[in-house]
Amino acid sequence: MASADRIVELSHHVGLIADNKISSIAEINRETKFLALNALIEAARAGDAGRGFSVVANQVKQVSERISGITGELTTELGGSIAELTQLGDAMIRQMRGHQGQRLADMALNMIDVVDRNLYERSCDVRWWATDAAIVDAVSNPGRASASHASERLGVILNSYTVYLDLWVIDAQGRVVANGRPHAYPGVAGRNVSGVEWFKRAMATGSGDDYVAHDVAVSRFLDNASVATYATAIREGGRATGEPAGVLAIFFNWAPQAQAVVKGVRLSPEDWQRTRCLLVDAKHRVIAASDGTGLLAETFPLKDDNHPTGWYEAPDGALVAFARTPGYETYPGLGWYGVIVQHPAGGRHAAGHA
Repeated sequence: MASADRIVELSHHVGLIADNKISSIAEINRETKFLALNALIEAARAGDAGRGFSVVANQVKQVSERISGITGELTTELGGSIAELTQLGDAMIRQMRGHQGQRLADMALNMIDVVDRNLYERSCDVRWWATDAAIVDAVSNPGRASASHASERLGVILNSYTVYLDLWVIDAQGRVVANGRPHAYPGVAGRNVSGVEWFKRAMATGSGDDYVAHDVAVSRFLDNASVATYATAIREGGRATGEPAGVLAIFFNWAPQAQAVVKGVRLSPEDWQRTRCLLVDAKHRVIAASDGTGLLAETFPLKDDNHPTGWYEAPDGALVAFARTPGYETYPGLGWYGVIVQHPAGGRHAAGHA
């Protein structure tokens, strides 16, 4: 791409030089014609004495006319060839940029697809574990023994599923009665989360098939870690149709998992030097970045024009490719995007959408 950009840049440069030089020749030739005309006038005034000078002036005039003809031919032939070369080069660059834009858009789609598949598993986990007898018992028959048993059970789950920071069992009033890592997070048990959005939404779910997926956020209860929270109602008897008796919340350790996704894009070392891979939420907030900057603070100026996937050129010449979450199985996604920003070596480019 860099070589093609350079070819087009040079063709534009050569065209500019040719135009300038031809214009300079034409200007000098006009001055020569003017001098020849003045010489002829003065020779005519001098009569016989100026006859020899008149011959020279006529020859200068003829040479000037030949130069005019050559200049016209250069303008027509060389100018036309350079213009065609430039147009062909521009078309080649647009085509190459289109292929590269589509390639990056496919990579962006792959990023968000990996995330969707991963988070689909989280939605399955929370619904499955909410039917565990120890977890159901902790909210149906509250007491120290049932809470301790539930905490032990959550600890066993966490030992097998290392992608979670903690799991919480919460009663119907919003009080955390058990968590899986009480030694790591001793201040969790007893906290009231009744006003938290994901708790209220989980208590309002219609059946055991429903769940809540919450956007990535920093949890002050989990040492200010970035987490993706999944929650569902714990129902009486562990039945899908039972009345909500509490909530199970699971906290996906977002940062290291997301970083693995954005850093795992298959780019060459040369491409990585000018490329940034991102995951952004539905509000275009950066929730993961290959360069580790802007997390949960930067709003990326994505211009998707309501296209599910595509690419465009930013004002600074960077190629921006994107893909909106397609969801996976029963997980519809949260409107997140995979985004790849690649800065080119230079040149003139186009934009497009898929």
